[in-house]
Amino acid sequence: MSKPFASSADLGEKQRTLEVLADGVYALTAEGDPNVGAIEADDFVVCFDALATPVAAREWLAMLREHTDKPVGFVVLSHYHAVRTLGASAFDAKVVLAHRNTRDLIDERGRQDWESEYARMPRLFKEPGSIPGLTRPNLTFADNFTIGRGVGRGPLVLEYCGRGHTEGDIVAWLPEERILFAGDLVESQAALYTGDAFHRDWATETLDRVADFPAETLVGGRGAVARGRPAVEAAVAQTRHFLDVMIELVDGVRREGGTLKDAFTAVHRELAPQYGRWPIFEHCLPFDVSRLWDELSGIERPRIWTAERDREVWAALQD
Repeated sequence: MSKPFASSADLGEKQRTLEVLADGVYALTAEGDPNVGAIEADDFVVCFDALATPVAAREWLAMLREHTDKPVGFVVLSHYHAVRTLGASAFDAKVVLAHRNTRDLIDERGRQDWESEYARMPRLFKEPGSIPGLTRPNLTFADNFTIGRGVGRGPLVLEYCGRGHTEGDIVAWLPEERILFAGDLVESQAALYTGDAFHRDWATETLDRVADFPAETLVGGRGAVARGRPAVEAAVAQTRHFLDVMIELVDGVRREGGTLKDAFTAVHRELAPQYGRWPIFEHCLPFDVSRLWDELSGIERPRIWTAERDREVWAALQD
């Protein structure tokens, strides 16, 4: 029997947990579904990522309202993927903020990504008819951007660390609390999606910059919150290991004249014992290996995923 396509058969509800990380700093985790966060300032809230639909985002906002009634002043998009952007309208924020590459990627491939992710992960798109259209940032930056939070709170620093999960990922750093929202640049006890990645940059300079933040708490894109410096370092190391293994094996298969299917088999065999039980491993790996094969073959920027291409790659790499 063939495997169900991507996460199309994963229809069971996940347990959502709102965690208070520090005074006015919150994370919502959900058993391997995308993590989101919120940071209070004196008279507004910054929301980090927006979930896949306005209905899903309003459910998150209702949980947040149990802790604060401040209006949402900023929605920060860690990157362009649909499951993190299409719910933004629910927050009624005056500012939707992202890296300038994220804005360009939404313009270039946002519609295709929406259709692709909806087919791959339908459960995340609660009431998809509530989506008013693509979310487009109305404020962007190149290197870093600081949001003042008021007297005694310390700043919120948004920073671009380099190409990684996409070419527009940013992190949110709270130096006063030593909390880092890393988005999908780091996963903690969750597999990586690298279908739009720059693997070699990510595994080296970009993760080095992420690791340089002296974080004591890290919220990755998926998985559990990493609490304490050893857990933060372990999450970064896990992410780097996943990438390093993929790069080494796919490059080796290519050099020996093997096929994309050979590369997928080799990577799956190596990574499954450690990562196979973790969220979205089976879903992601065909797309991960396909993109890495392209990258090592000289295709610098990721090809656009469409719903049709998704199915073709999935079918080609299954046993």
